[in-house]
Amino acid sequence: MKVLILGGAGFIGSNLVRYCLNQPEAEVTVMDSLEPQLRATTRHLAPVWKDIRFIRGSLLDDALLAQAVQEQDIIFNCAAQTSHPLSIQDPLFDAEINCLGNLKLLENIRLLNRSAVVVYTSSSTVIGKAVDELVDETHGERPLEIYSANKGVAEKYYRIYHRVHDLKTVVLRFANLFGPYGKGYAEFGFINYFISLAQAGEDIRIFGEGHQTRNVLYVEDAVEALWTAAHTPALVGETFFAVHEEHLSVRDIAAGIVRVMGSGSVTHVPWPDERKRIEVDRVRITAAKFRSLTSWQPRHSFEEGLLKTKAVWKSKLL
Repeated sequence: MKVLILGGAGFIGSNLVRYCLNQPEAEVTVMDSLEPQLRATTRHLAPVWKDIRFIRGSLLDDALLAQAVQEQDIIFNCAAQTSHPLSIQDPLFDAEINCLGNLKLLENIRLLNRSAVVVYTSSSTVIGKAVDELVDETHGERPLEIYSANKGVAEKYYRIYHRVHDLKTVVLRFANLFGPYGKGYAEFGFINYFISLAQAGEDIRIFGEGHQTRNVLYVEDAVEALWTAAHTPALVGETFFAVHEEHLSVRDIAAGIVRVMGSGSVTHVPWPDERKRIEVDRVRITAAKFRSLTSWQPRHSFEEGLLKTKAVWKSKLL
C-alpha cells in the first residue's frame, strides 16, 4: 500500500509518518516545503528517515504534485499554514497554502490518480464561536480569522471534488491536539507551547482567568483517526469532527501540564486586544457522528497523553 503524506515534517505529519510505517506493507512518501516561515524542519523525521521517500516541495508546485500523487493509494494532506495570528498578519500567504494549494492538489489527483483516497486535516475553529451548547457537524460557520475561514473554504473544495468528480475525499476537523514533535511556539498550538514552556521551567502565561474551555486530543489518537478515515468507505464525501470528549478549561490544562512535567509555573496576564478579538471562548464539541461510523475511540486521557509526551521528551527524541 502506497501512502503519501503532505506536510509530513510537521506536527501531525511526523506523528502520522510513524503510525503509517507501523502498518503492514505501507510504503510511505513524505512531501514537505520545509517553509522557514512555518518553522518547518526534518529534525523529527531523522529517526525514520531511512524508511521513507522524501520530496521537498510545496503544494503550489504543480510539477512536484503531479510526480507525488501518481500511483498512491492513500493521500493524507496535513500541509497547511496553521498559525491564527500569522494568517491575520499575512493573509495572502495563508490563502496561497490553505486555498490555492488544496485546489492544485485536488486538480492533480483528478487528472492523475482518481482512485486514491484523500484525507484532509481541518480545524474545529472553522465554526468560530459556538452558538450551540454542544457542537456537531450541523453547527454553522462564522470563523473569526483568516486561517479558519480558509480552512473552511478548503473543506468545501474536497466535498465538491467528491460530488462533481467522484474523488474519494474525507475531511476531519481536529481540536487542540498535543503530543510529541510539536513546534513549541505560541502561534502554532497553545497546548504544545505550554508543554515547551513547562519543560524549560518557565512561566505559562494565561490570558485572563483561563475559564475558556476546549476539547483536547493526544496526537496518536488523531493519527489513528486519520488512518481509520482512509479505510472507512462510509465516510467518503463528508466532513467530521474527530475530537476527544474530554473537555477542560485552559486554566486546568496549564495546571495539568505543570503537574505532569514537574516544572514550570502558571501566571495570568491581561488579554492582548488582537487575541481577544479571535478568541472562541467556551466550546464543547462531539465526535459522535464519526464514532458511529467507525471503530475509532480516543485511547488517551489528557494526563496519559502528557505522560507519553514527557517520556518521549526525556528520551531525547524530540
